[in-house]
Amino acid sequence: MTIADAPILAPRLTPYARDDLRRLIAPRSVAIVGASDRKGSFGNRAMENLQSFDGPVHLVNARATSVAGRPCFPSVQAIGEVPDCVFVAVPREMVESVVQDCASAGVGGVVIVASGLAETAKPDRVAEQSRIVALARGANMRLVGPNTIGLLNYDIGAGLTFSAMPARRPLLPHAIGIVSQSGSLGFSLAQAAELGVPVSHVLTAGNSADVDVADYVAYLAKDPACKAIVCVFEGMTHPQRMDHALRLAWSVNKPVIMYKMATGNEGARAAMSHTGSLAGSNEAYAAMFARAGVIQVDRLEYLIETAAFFAKAPPPKADGVAVIATSGGATIMAADKAELHGIPLPQPAAHARELLATHVPDFGSPRNPCDVTAQLMNDMAALDTCVDALMADGQFGAMVTSHAYAYESATSRLPVFGRAAAKHGKIVCNVWAPAWLGGPGTIETHRDSHLALFIGMDRCFATLAAWQQRERLRHMVPDKPAARCSPPEAAGRAAEILNATAEAALTESQSKRVAATYGIPVVEEAVVATADDAVVAADRLGYPVVLKIESPDIMHKTEAGVVSLSLQNAQDVRDAGRLLFERARAIVPTPRINGLLVQPMIPKGVEVMVGVRNDPLFGPLVMVGLGGILVELLKDVAIAIAPVSVAEARRMVIGLKGATLLTGFRGSAAIDIDALSEIVARVSELADDHRVTIAEMDFNPLICGANRITTVDALIVKRPTE
Repeated sequence: MTIADAPILAPRLTPYARDDLRRLIAPRSVAIVGASDRKGSFGNRAMENLQSFDGPVHLVNARATSVAGRPCFPSVQAIGEVPDCVFVAVPREMVESVVQDCASAGVGGVVIVASGLAETAKPDRVAEQSRIVALARGANMRLVGPNTIGLLNYDIGAGLTFSAMPARRPLLPHAIGIVSQSGSLGFSLAQAAELGVPVSHVLTAGNSADVDVADYVAYLAKDPACKAIVCVFEGMTHPQRMDHALRLAWSVNKPVIMYKMATGNEGARAAMSHTGSLAGSNEAYAAMFARAGVIQVDRLEYLIETAAFFAKAPPPKADGVAVIATSGGATIMAADKAELHGIPLPQPAAHARELLATHVPDFGSPRNPCDVTAQLMNDMAALDTCVDALMADGQFGAMVTSHAYAYESATSRLPVFGRAAAKHGKIVCNVWAPAWLGGPGTIETHRDSHLALFIGMDRCFATLAAWQQRERLRHMVPDKPAARCSPPEAAGRAAEILNATAEAALTESQSKRVAATYGIPVVEEAVVATADDAVVAADRLGYPVVLKIESPDIMHKTEAGVVSLSLQNAQDVRDAGRLLFERARAIVPTPRINGLLVQPMIPKGVEVMVGVRNDPLFGPLVMVGLGGILVELLKDVAIAIAPVSVAEARRMVIGLKGATLLTGFRGSAAIDIDALSEIVARVSELADDHRVTIAEMDFNPLICGANRITTVDALIVKRPTE
């Protein structure tokens, strides 16, 4: 058996609908194929994990008439009723026949734990997995796995897994759902339930042969038991499916908190342009996540506390945050991290300030951050008054407190914060200071719908910043379906130039001719054959001028030493032209030389780069950043999936860390941000129109002034024809 013998499965470009997955994820009845009395076997463990399931559990084993004193059927079809979901706990060699049995019976979903299929990359095993999936899809039966730990639905007590799992608990209104491509990591995160974090689902994918993480995210987006979605994600062949799922979650205002693994960018290393090396698939995923309002964290250990916060937090009523603690050191840390993450700590309004001054000892600090000292913390009535006064202050959308010690005396204060937050429709962040991470106060904080626990002050304020940013995105006026910026004839005219050369890379002048068809402003120039011809061109264009060698074989002219700037007169041009020819001919291997490129020297301005890389998964990615060599040195680049609207391009530009250079810095003139944004949009349209032809583009730099933006260098690299 070879891969060629495997059924051809059509790729799915959108996630399954919720109704397609209901019988799999929220079954009303379950069967276990491979049920067993043998302790430790997968079938036996699954029986134990389904003891709290709300519906009937049928046992199937062709070698037994009873298991654990209960009737056991020889096949799924022999049960006499159709189970919604079947947990398949048999060796790989038996899986295909079991799936056929389930398909014939009309089962809604199967969970296959057996390993040794496509993940081995052996042709016969790949073909075997394809046949199994084809059977399932042919019967409209959803399949999880193979090679999966399984899934949990705590809302109905469905432990469709052989793994150890936290016991079922009553679900609280701020439960989170966990989706993971890694079964082990997904189930490890679920152990947060032991500390009081309510978990509604744990959905893992195994080989993702049929159902995968995008399907799970789309399902949980519409599940009322889940208030926020955690996702441990590696990648997928058709990322537009995840994009669809994330947009669905955004449309119903369900936060998705993402940890992206596999962040290497091997695909970008062979890039020929400067900017092509700046964006790989990881950056493309980040752009996709940002567009869909995903909260992305860079460490696995940040997932649960961030998701638990978003599951509880109401929309922020204000950007200001009040800080109150018994420790002066904690308030200093809070002030530091607030400044780091751009969170304002305004001073309390007059009424709150007066109440604080009345109750806080003179060795404390009745301001924000507020050091109320241990003395006040022992006076519950006074503490309640101060906390309520700050929470009532309209300047504050949230409060941060520090849990100094994991003792019952500290735990008893938590209801004061929870009540005030509930009363005012806000959230209190309890920053956990003790080294006793699971000590008294942990469970109480997690169970309270108005308290969010954070292990560190930095993560607390980073999450508050993400919370506020997400709310700003939700209130942003949606982009109207953008009318194209580019001329209607641009695509056809550009195609003529692109198709006229068989070279892998267009020369600079050819690249600029393509750009010009899209209305991208380029410097006036002339290509000439000799140094004397360059003088004639310079006289016409006006001094000072720039000379460059025009060659399809020299990608980066500055590094090759074949550029001469600010030539003031004819003799300068003649001498420089001869020198550049000598330098070019000395390059090994000898490049082809089309002549000299003559351009007027554009006055100084802010240098900006606009580039494109055609990613194999996402298609063209458009990038904007500070130009010249700074783009690679600072890596201050905004990236989006093409095409982008002018409004989206503007957000990219003003979101750069170095954006102050564009808006006027130390007396310099501000550049025309609107014009630059339109250029970025036009470049994205060029990339999108010619995604089959263009691999990379590099317009670097654009010299930007107050009234003019000019592209002075350009490179377009074509995709291989095969």
